[in-house]
Amino acid sequence: MVTLAEVARHAGVSASTVSYVLSGKRSISAPTRERVEQSIKELGYHPNAGARALASSRSNIIALMVPLRTDMYVPVMMEVAIAVATSARAHGYDVLLLTGEEGPAAVRRVTGSGLADAMILMDVELEDERLPLLRDARQPTVLIGLPADTVGLTCVDLDFTATGALCAEHLAGLGHREIAVVGEAPAVYERHTGFAVRTLEGLRGRARELGLRLLHRPCEGSYESMAGALARIFDERPGTTGFVVQNEAAIDPLLSLLRRQGRAVPEDISVVAVCPDQVAVQASVRLTSVAIPAEEMGRRAVELVMAKLEGRGADEVTLLAPELTVRASSGPAPHPAP
Repeated sequence: MVTLAEVARHAGVSASTVSYVLSGKRSISAPTRERVEQSIKELGYHPNAGARALASSRSNIIALMVPLRTDMYVPVMMEVAIAVATSARAHGYDVLLLTGEEGPAAVRRVTGSGLADAMILMDVELEDERLPLLRDARQPTVLIGLPADTVGLTCVDLDFTATGALCAEHLAGLGHREIAVVGEAPAVYERHTGFAVRTLEGLRGRARELGLRLLHRPCEGSYESMAGALARIFDERPGTTGFVVQNEAAIDPLLSLLRRQGRAVPEDISVVAVCPDQVAVQASVRLTSVAIPAEEMGRRAVELVMAKLEGRGADEVTLLAPELTVRASSGPAPHPAP
């Protein structure tokens, strides 16, 4: 195992100089720093994590709280988590994975023990019970999501309110006047999960402005639950010609059920989804969709955390603008039968 002294001999400097390059506690000339870094790379030196933490008062760990719920689409959560881990490693940090179900207890454990230098939280609710602890914590925190009150917090998220509005505008522009929203599982709305509630707010607000009739039905995502939701939608609003789906698990059942009922997409029914591009293009009909920028959200969250750790970050809210990609599932509203 390569030692710090061996790195110093290889670079032709003192052991203290190598230590200062690693810790950043003193200014080292660029040529010397480059020589030390080259020696570290050639020799494959890895500082002892425990010793490094003691010397710097840092663990070089970022805690990431991920929701692992059955009513959430786990692949998107994992894509965000992978982006966080990859970006953190580029900055020399490792990631400690926590489950969202631990809630405030996990926040207390991390903030009270110094287990991690910073935290990134996902699955943010409008009135999230973790927020008071985060506002009082000495460790920098970034939320991937948006609570109702963002004072004293740093957040990054897709602008889900604008996403809902964009979906309504697209269908209205095609002449649709009766729109149904197939939403997440009921528990997601019961928890007041930010992304789901904000999308619905955006849809409802823009629908009112455009004179659209809008019906929202939560759905567990199984074939049976989608069949029940679809039957209720057409019973209540038989003139429905446009669907907005914010539930990845419900997409295939919806398209299959519409096909079995003899309703062609997009000739009879237009479908717009809020989902990852991969889900949209692999559906039985390539879906017009607003993509979930999971990778960008994870990367931005790490950048915001690093800025805070380096003393140059202020509390801010970063909302990513939604982009709607038109594919084969949306078209002009059908003319009513005479």
